[in-house]
Amino acid sequence: MEEDWDNVVILDACRYDLFESVNTLDGNLDYRISPASATPEFLSRNFEEKQYHDTVYVTANPMYRTLGLDEVFHQIIDVWENHWDRQKQTVLPEAMTEATASAYKRFPNKRIISHFMQPHYPFVGELASEIGAHSGYEFAYRNVTEGEASRDNPTVWERLEAGDVSRELVWDAYAENLKIVFPHVEELLELFDEKTVITSDHGNLLGEKPHPLAAPVYGHPHGMRHEHLSKVPWLIVAGTERKYIVSEKPIKQLSDPSGDVTDRLADLGYFDV
Repeated sequence: MEEDWDNVVILDACRYDLFESVNTLDGNLDYRISPASATPEFLSRNFEEKQYHDTVYVTANPMYRTLGLDEVFHQIIDVWENHWDRQKQTVLPEAMTEATASAYKRFPNKRIISHFMQPHYPFVGELASEIGAHSGYEFAYRNVTEGEASRDNPTVWERLEAGDVSRELVWDAYAENLKIVFPHVEELLELFDEKTVITSDHGNLLGEKPHPLAAPVYGHPHGMRHEHLSKVPWLIVAGTERKYIVSEKPIKQLSDPSGDVTDRLADLGYFDV
């Protein structure tokens, strides 16, 4: 938060080399070293016990609700509450674009953080069918229809580790999940007049070893350090003007009326229920 920006777009779980290889967004590409290897750690290290009442956080990811961050920002906009796609078990990027654009217009004197879910799994592009069912579909169905949730399918990283799918296929599907979000980010960049940064909270490992004697690691375990977990993109779009930023007391945040926060986090693979 000490960096100089007016708007930030977070692309969840986007490692730097992936972004660099497929990026189509104009701007000055650099990188930063994230202090985290998972979203809860990222949120805690950046925001816990701090006040950013000059900032509005628009999020597809309900993870912050587990950390007591309700008083950190001027306003938190839970896109996942009303735009959770139960077929895909995620928030699709078009919903985030609409919500972020609305917040940008509603809060012209606030910094905006827009936290997209992609490229974090579930993979939602055409290659998802080649990977097969991964983490979340049957869990959500049973949760809705039976009230008792269970998981039949592993995460995509577990499937890769087990040898059920190839690294090449998973990498391509991961890249496709990132490419899917670019047109929606571009739409926001056309709206934003001010300095905007595109970045990520952490990366992913696809079988790399954290050190030479370690076993291969898949996904983004909490508390682990590795270049591809910590090195994230930092794409700067200069804009044509700067915001006049005003800090104001937070707008009261209501709790999730559905009570499904834990279930939705499990759908994203953060923990089992």
